[in-house]
Amino acid sequence: QVQLVESGGGLVQAGGSLRLSCAASGRPVGSYAVGWFRQAPGKEREFVAGITRSGGSTTYPDSVKGRFTISRDNALNTVYLQMNNLKPEDTAVYYCAAARGLMTAQRYGYDYWGQGTQVTVSS
Repeated sequence: QVQLVESGGGLVQAGGSLRLSCAASGRPVGSYAVGWFRQAPGKEREFVAGITRSGGSTTYPDSVKGRFTISRDNALNTVYLQMNNLKPEDTAVYYCAAARGLMTAQRYGYDYWGQGTQVTVSS
């Protein structure tokens, strides 16, 4: 099975940018569709980006479309989430997840999860 480790979180001012990384080990990340999710205190975990195995297709919810970009480098076994024009409401723990099946926005479609990285956006 694959192990996932997120990094790149931190504290940023509103309007700033961060790039999160999801490093995979154990199996090639190219074997999986990958999604990024986030969870704020007291809220459900929500989908923010997904990418197919090849990287040929991506999907985003309206809340982050145009601001977030997911990409992958299968040779480096890493998936990225570039986040621009960050808002205080983007504050959450961000998780990457790998799916043996197709890319999906549903958290239950993912089989492996990282431990998360905190993103805090100050106003």
